[in-house]
Amino acid sequence: MKTIFRHLVLFTIILAFVVPLGFGAGHGGGKYLLFVGTYTNVDGKDSGSKGIYSYDFDESSGKVTALGVAAETINPSFLAVAPGDKFLYAVNETREYKGAASGGVTAFRIDRKTWKLTQIDEVASRGSDPCYISFDRSGKYALVANYTGGDVAVFPLMPDGAVGEASSVLNDAGALGPNKERQDTPHAHWIEASTRNRFAYVADLGLDRVLIYKFDASKGVLSPGGPAKAASAGGTSDSKDFFSATLAPGTGPRHIAFSKSGAFMYVLGELDSTVTVFANEGKETFRSIQKISALPAGFSGKSDAAEIAIHPNGKFLYTSNRGDDSIAVFTIDRATGKLTFTQRITSGGKIPRNFAIDPQGTRLLVANEESGNIVEFGLDSGTGKLTLVGEVAKVPAPVCLVFVPE
Repeated sequence: MKTIFRHLVLFTIILAFVVPLGFGAGHGGGKYLLFVGTYTNVDGKDSGSKGIYSYDFDESSGKVTALGVAAETINPSFLAVAPGDKFLYAVNETREYKGAASGGVTAFRIDRKTWKLTQIDEVASRGSDPCYISFDRSGKYALVANYTGGDVAVFPLMPDGAVGEASSVLNDAGALGPNKERQDTPHAHWIEASTRNRFAYVADLGLDRVLIYKFDASKGVLSPGGPAKAASAGGTSDSKDFFSATLAPGTGPRHIAFSKSGAFMYVLGELDSTVTVFANEGKETFRSIQKISALPAGFSGKSDAAEIAIHPNGKFLYTSNRGDDSIAVFTIDRATGKLTFTQRITSGGKIPRNFAIDPQGTRLLVANEESGNIVEFGLDSGTGKLTLVGEVAKVPAPVCLVFVPE
């Protein structure tokens, strides 16, 4: 009995040390670095921003503490942290880069001691106004969408974080949408690799399409993927040259979110502030099953949707609306993929752009571009609903938020 008792005491002591370290702490014990991308220049005017800013974020308390300018760079409008959390990449959203019609792609090393960003190098994005950057599934390539250029590009990433010259550039093509002001040419707005790294999905606002290109991950090369049938919002296919999912005319696809299983694709329509739900029928074909508005019933003002994201638990979907200045919350039926409106809440500022859900899914932070503030919300992971906490930071023209574990 004494031996058993001693073993129990020893086991209890071990638990006292092991459990706090191994459970409930998450990455970095709930401490994160928050990087904020901004516009340094808006419509030809200096916004007052220097580039990328950094903040300390305490997940348990929700406290946000300013750390200062992480790096000075021009119009870092979208940021992405590479797998491994050592390097951060920014697109520099400009129409001209070193005399060419292009923006830039800049690579930074994350300094864990100072929480500053050290620039490694930069290259031309190979199209004007790059607005999105992501990584292929191997982490060896960066994928960039050039909005005004209407093209997408692939860049090899070196082991030291440097960006190589583009290994592939592909121009979007197809019938334009009916909005003469916004859909005058192809406008690539979002690009990400498929789960198995065999395709790249591109949301093109000008074409009212989600284009699906073949991706050769051994060479970093994109190519048209057709011919194949892809169901549109009207239930028919109009593409013979490449895979695509076609949205209702004038939707203006901006960003996309996928269910964890990959069975459903949720496409944010910038021009009409909607979400179109597609069911994945296999072989890169999609069928539209629902279109739902993120705006109040009877809304007659101007509002452009900006961001879409699914909660880590896969039960809820969120969008931001510029003009209505709100965050809309939807509940996902995981069996059918369809959405049910749950809540709409003020963004706490003017012109909400990107927002980020913290890694544990308990808080949501919104970057309000025109009011120059970051606003925090408590997030109920059981209902998906948001509760306004308040403004936690002031920064000129914030447009992108990314978390990095400390």
